Amino acid sequence: MIKTSLPPPPAAPAPNYMTPEGYARLKRELLHLLDVERPELVKVVSWAASNGDRSENGDYLYGKKRLREIDRRIHYLNKRLDKPEVVDPATRGETDQIFFGATVDYIDGSGEEHTVTIVGVDEVDTARGHVSWISPIAKALLKRRAGDSLKLVTPGGVEEIEITDVRYVNSATPDVVTKKQDSV
Repeated sequence: MIKTSLPPPPAAPAPNYMTPEGYARLKRELLHLLDVERPELVKVVSWAASNGDRSENGDYLYGKKRLREIDRRIHYLNKRLDKPEVVDPATRGETDQIFFGATVDYIDGSGEEHTVTIVGVDEVDTARGHVSWISPIAKALLKRRAGDSLKLVTPGGVEEIEITDVRYVNSATPDVVTKKQDSV
């Protein structure tokens, strides 16, 4: 009997965690693209196509290119909104442990204070301090508590940080179904 080795099973895709605000923002963007931008652009492309020679028609060429971009974004948003796991940080209750949706204050090795909020992959906004739950800083902070010190590996080397505060902001969107997660 010949033994054959089977390839390993594919890895399960990472969960698509989102805050209620992030879910609502992506949903608004999708609806805007479907109900406003795409129909207006289809009218422009249709008008441009009726003008004759399409090879040198800038409105037609640009419109078709933009239409492909919009369709690509619609496809992406549909996939992201297909099976989201919406986690409302407000349902967490009183805890000083860090999970998805936590807003964390910490002091770095040089004494500088930072505030980050752990959010979904599609909600990252470093200017506002929103970091993805799969980012190195979030991974280092998850399941820690206020008062903990930890070592964070950065491009500049290992840095010691101290967590000073953990809070969960209550800003749920009422039209979104939420799921409480104790493991994230």
